[in-house]
Amino acid sequence: MPDNKPISDALQARFFAPLRRKRTRRVGVELELPVWNLVPGAATDFSAVHAATEDFLSRFPFSDYVRDDEGAVYRATDPATRDELSFDCSYNTLELSFGPGDDLNETSRRFVAYYSALQDAFGHRGHALTGMGINPRWRVNREAPIGNGRYRMLLHHLKSYSKYGGSPQFHDHPDFGLFSCSSQTQVDADEETLVQVINTFNLLEPFKAVLLANSPFGERSETLCGRDALWSKSLHGINPHNCGMYGVTLRSLADIDGYLESTSVYCVERGERYINFAPVPLRDYLGLGTVVGEYWDGAAKVHRKCLIAPSPADVAWLRPFKFEDLTQRGTVEFRSVCEQPVREAFAAAAFHAGLAERVERLSELLEHDAVLYGHGYGAAELRGLMIRREWPSFVDRKALAVELHRILDIAEDGLAARGFGEEHLLAPLRRRADTLESPAREHVERLERGESIESIAADYGDLRGGRDA
Repeated sequence: MPDNKPISDALQARFFAPLRRKRTRRVGVELELPVWNLVPGAATDFSAVHAATEDFLSRFPFSDYVRDDEGAVYRATDPATRDELSFDCSYNTLELSFGPGDDLNETSRRFVAYYSALQDAFGHRGHALTGMGINPRWRVNREAPIGNGRYRMLLHHLKSYSKYGGSPQFHDHPDFGLFSCSSQTQVDADEETLVQVINTFNLLEPFKAVLLANSPFGERSETLCGRDALWSKSLHGINPHNCGMYGVTLRSLADIDGYLESTSVYCVERGERYINFAPVPLRDYLGLGTVVGEYWDGAAKVHRKCLIAPSPADVAWLRPFKFEDLTQRGTVEFRSVCEQPVREAFAAAAFHAGLAERVERLSELLEHDAVLYGHGYGAAELRGLMIRREWPSFVDRKALAVELHRILDIAEDGLAARGFGEEHLLAPLRRRADTLESPAREHVERLERGESIESIAADYGDLRGGRDA
């Protein structure tokens, strides 16, 4: 049996040591926005993306440019705010990441300024951004990762799923990272509250699906949050502990440590090489002695095999993608939310921030819930049911709306305690609780009424249009 103390020590230093400081109320927000060509049926023109990026960078004090192999900027940072403009996996997805801030209103104001400038820059080049969980041009866009070591490695790794047979059943969209988009929120965590935060927000996931699903997928859009399956039925999900929900109730920090040891590592960096290999649980990793991996030989433009010696330091390359993810920054990152219509972009962040302030009240409500729970299904099963267009017969729609408003009441109270006047950001979710209509459900219904995907994408990309105008 391998000696796992070096791995445990590395996990403690990487994930748990950052929790041992005073918790703040700062919130980090990351928004992944599809870039789409306004010409029906046309793929994103990367030259237009690069030109729009340069236009944006000429207007704002971003610096620390990081460029791809061909010299195009794919990441830049404002050193004062720590805000970052980047492209996620490909130039089909623009990401705006905001430095941790106390007041979501201030972060939202910066978002509006950035987004308005970007829409202007893209619009002059026949493109636009939108607030959708699936790029509206995903079927025609170029299947090309950003030209750097990390993203090239990642797509190569995900495309290797055919080496692993038919169990689990993989989907045939290994390039999903090039077209699926999320809205992520990070809140500070500490040792005292971490276990309760993860357990409670895990129970919340079925309710979040009702409010926030925005990635309809499938021939008949029968799934309203297709992102769930795109992750879980990819090579990332070959170990179910690497993504999605927790199938266990965590009891202690030791349980979290054990859970992290059970997640799989699939890549490392050696020198300037990004190397991927067959996923292996971290607790078994050091015992392998050597691992056969692959790296990209840029000169020959081929992938080559190599041997690596596992090291405890490789914990730095552990990449869990849980819906409630303990990060290496002493935060919990909430990852299950699809990108939202841009005028609702900060509703999810406010929702999480407010509930994190009142996690004990939220826990009590969910533990006594009889609207979704108490019908023979656990949290993960309920999430799977509630992301479908057709809900189970036991779901009482009126009772569900009432329960969602109770959850929103707790979030609003938590935001009031933060003291920044952020409560108004929840308004879109109040409307969605009334109607039980997520952005995805609205999207599908509009398509069925004969509206075009272009019209919906334009609406979801409009900061002030639609029913909230």
